[in-house]
Amino acid sequence: MKLAQLAEGLNYTLVQGSLEEEITNVRYDTRAITGGEVFVCICGYSRDSHDMAAQAVEQGAKALLIQHDLEQLPEGVAVLKVEDTKLGLALMSANFFGHPAEKMTMIGVTGTKGKTTTAHMIRSVLTAAGRKVGMVGTTGVEYPGFFAELPNTTPQSYELQKYFRDMVDAGCDTLVMEVSSQGLMNQRVAGIHYQIGVFTNLYLDHVGGPGEHKTFEEYRAWKGELFKRCDVGVVNVDDPNTEALLEGHTCRLVTYGMHKPADFQADDLRLARAENFLGICFHVKGQEQMDVKVNMPGEFSVYNSLAAIAVGRVLGLPHQAIHDGLMNISVKGRVEMVPISKHFTILIDFAHNESGTESLLTSLRAYHPKRIVCLFGCGGDRSKLRRYGMGEVASKLADFLILTEDNNRFEKVEDIIADIHKGIAKGNPDVPYVEIPDREEAIHYAIDHAQEGDLICVIGKGHETYRDRMGVKTPFLEREIIENYAKQIGLE
Repeated sequence: MKLAQLAEGLNYTLVQGSLEEEITNVRYDTRAITGGEVFVCICGYSRDSHDMAAQAVEQGAKALLIQHDLEQLPEGVAVLKVEDTKLGLALMSANFFGHPAEKMTMIGVTGTKGKTTTAHMIRSVLTAAGRKVGMVGTTGVEYPGFFAELPNTTPQSYELQKYFRDMVDAGCDTLVMEVSSQGLMNQRVAGIHYQIGVFTNLYLDHVGGPGEHKTFEEYRAWKGELFKRCDVGVVNVDDPNTEALLEGHTCRLVTYGMHKPADFQADDLRLARAENFLGICFHVKGQEQMDVKVNMPGEFSVYNSLAAIAVGRVLGLPHQAIHDGLMNISVKGRVEMVPISKHFTILIDFAHNESGTESLLTSLRAYHPKRIVCLFGCGGDRSKLRRYGMGEVASKLADFLILTEDNNRFEKVEDIIADIHKGIAKGNPDVPYVEIPDREEAIHYAIDHAQEGDLICVIGKGHETYRDRMGVKTPFLEREIIENYAKQIGLE
């Protein structure tokens, strides 16, 4: 592809060289250069790859995309200058892969809590209706016959466009993806238009840490960008941030909720519990009248499924597909039951902040377990507010706490647990607890000391398949750890 074709849609200045240069690929990492590529110089949080421009040319790059002047321009290469190379990378990548997003129905889901579960519910009803669906999000990238884990909820734009291309080539007609605020802020989804955008809810998160948003208002504003890039916005009318988040939106709105009048409103909620089953039933009123049974517990499952119902009806899916999709929904690491005993219930969930923990534990309390046992830690190199908040709400809502590690990264687990203690002191300093720094040992302890009727929540890591200690990731899949230990001790 000629450089001129790759640069279509960019507002650029040709600093040197020719737009007729034949380009083999788009790269933003020098380690991927093999020869003939355009190298996109990105200004990141920890380094500026403009400093690698000369190396990229030495390795065979034929063109550079820059956003600020270089001390010395390498000779013999074309150089384009733009205001934002992250935006340039997104648009070039879409051009290179032939704009695959335009060949699918694009559905983007944003919010603080429930993005992953809502996206899976939407995929489940779409699949039940016969659609061939691709998915991108926290649990990875997936389409029929393919799965891969991802380092970020919303991948870098080049990888994202490549996955879109692969999905189209595999016959996918629809894509459901989680759209993170950082993905929007860092231009990873630039140039993508969505037929439907979904808003779940908004709470304080991803604010104040390295590479995170500076303020809650900034966080909210970037979430709202999705609704300037879609045709229909499916939004939670009950969330107090909805109005501010939608400021300047350009889409038609379809609302859902429980407490305010909405296009899709839930009524007559009924809990359903059986052995190793926690679910909820409700009636939908408003634009539709239908009874729904969801194979996931709690009020948050009602909100998530309402979003999926609204999306399904916007797309004209039949009621039966919606019923089947919600009844058969299962999401790795999201209120995921691990059936190892008739005497107690153990589940895995990704709740890793104050709001997620509060929502989960409040919902589970409604099922009247004998005790709620909460096993958790907090991630290292992240805002300490998360630790204080989780400690506070867990101490108020659980009957027993097991404090352990999460992904400690480059912090000591003891220091993180000490921060959690500050939250416990504010919430309920009298809650009984144990500290077991090794997470696998903590899981074994929870199973060994389970009592009849307990509901044990192992939270924070959910679907993750690794443990990060001092920057070293090793395999760690909690469902397997729980199942293997139950077999080891002959649990019935």
